[in-house]
Amino acid sequence: MTEPEKLGPPRKEADLARQIRARGLALGHAPPQIAREIYEVCAPIHGTSQIKAQRLAYGIALSDVVAQVRALYELDGRPPPKLGETLLSAYESGYKRPGPAYLHDLCRVYHAEPADLGLPGPCVCGRPHARLLEPGVVLPPDTLLIDRDRTTSRQPFSVPPIAGVQYRAEDPRGGAGEEEETVLRRTLLQILAGAGVALDGQILGAVDGVRRKMDDTLVNASVSPTMLDQWEETALGYGKQYTSTPPLRLLCDVLLDFSEVRRMCEQRQPIELQERLCRLAAQLSGLAGALMINLGDHRLSRSFFRTARTAADETGDRSLRSWVSVREALVPMYYGDPRESLHLARRAQDLAGRTPSAAAAMAPIVEARALGMLVKRGRTDAAGSAKRAIARGQAVFGQLGKEHVADTAFGYTERQLAFHIGDTYTNMGDHTHADEALRRALTLYPSTSELDRTLIWLDRATCRLQKGEPEEALRTARETVLALSPGQFTDIIAQRARQLVGAAVAQYGETSEAKEFRAALASPTRSGTVEKQT
Repeated sequence: MTEPEKLGPPRKEADLARQIRARGLALGHAPPQIAREIYEVCAPIHGTSQIKAQRLAYGIALSDVVAQVRALYELDGRPPPKLGETLLSAYESGYKRPGPAYLHDLCRVYHAEPADLGLPGPCVCGRPHARLLEPGVVLPPDTLLIDRDRTTSRQPFSVPPIAGVQYRAEDPRGGAGEEEETVLRRTLLQILAGAGVALDGQILGAVDGVRRKMDDTLVNASVSPTMLDQWEETALGYGKQYTSTPPLRLLCDVLLDFSEVRRMCEQRQPIELQERLCRLAAQLSGLAGALMINLGDHRLSRSFFRTARTAADETGDRSLRSWVSVREALVPMYYGDPRESLHLARRAQDLAGRTPSAAAAMAPIVEARALGMLVKRGRTDAAGSAKRAIARGQAVFGQLGKEHVADTAFGYTERQLAFHIGDTYTNMGDHTHADEALRRALTLYPSTSELDRTLIWLDRATCRLQKGEPEEALRTARETVLALSPGQFTDIIAQRARQLVGAAVAQYGETSEAKEFRAALASPTRSGTVEKQT
């Protein structure tokens, strides 16, 4: 066993495992022994599982293991397995256990018994997999092929190699997407485990890296129709989760699937399949852009919408292009100039034409919201145009079928319509119509739609402030913020809340309610719920 004190202070799991592996290779240890050493040292510090220690002992990436399993299936004459990096990562983290078939495959890849992977019971094949690997012993061709050049030539690999020579953990796709997906998988697993995750530079870099690779693929661009059916159902499922799932959690799911779609796009497909792939790319990229609005990064949001436009243009579908444009209009509405939002909303209406669609209904309402913001900034002449835009949006909404009004991301629901109309009237200072629409929206939104419900309550607080009730306005807003679940206190909420307290201080001075609200924003307590009267 390698002694922790001889390896220096604890570091990142990968760095510590790399050092243990290098020491083991220098001493002539075989991978099974190195795996045990990695597990004994890293498990107390990083919670490393035995199955992950096996992979770290070879110094390879998740994609290399998946590629080796696929190669074994190919040699056996079996169809490709469904094992992917995400599922393998879940095995290594302990969130899932491999079934008998995949356990057998992993035992073959690592030349290990189930017990060496931390899993009880014999392998389903009933044969041993572990081998005594002495220095200089050459393994047969089905040994884990971790050097891409050697994999190509089908040369065997001698275990152990010369001390100091490192295994090359290269992505068989040329490294495309491996690093970004690893970051996203780790983030998703941390969220699933209930750990607090901050939106830091590493996560943002991974998010933008996934988008850039899709851009590269689209400009270069065999998948089965059945697989496309499954991906389309997945995308629609994300649309239904849009307002109820914490944005960062949903973003990780969306981008991992976005990466899979990008890989399917890497080679040109038959025209009908290529169009469906581009549609999927546009939908997932647009959804990622909408989630980045909620998370407060308008630069990345714009970039995702640019990618979505590129993909949508490939389909020639005016309705899809209209949806991308109207969703993009929300970026300047929250983080820029409402006049740009107005321009994008009107462009979306032109693209939608006269055919009723979710985007055709949403675009006039977004136009009205942008005009309402201009009214708030002193353009009182825009009030009449805002009301006419609301009427147009309501008229189109009345023509929509059930398939268009059941989805909060790719469709346009009645509760969203009521919320957005109420937001428009709030900015225009029409408290009566605003409160009526906002009350209706609250009755339509389920309790799980925390983000939109919070924005509605902040709009109602704004109405109270405009009516000369600063104490009640700030109290309502503070209770709303405190009622949020972990992961739902996003930048868009913080920004709207800061605008409210700033307006209150500008009108009524630094009151005790304002100080309490600022304290809540600085360190929000988001446990429990707060009952509010509607």
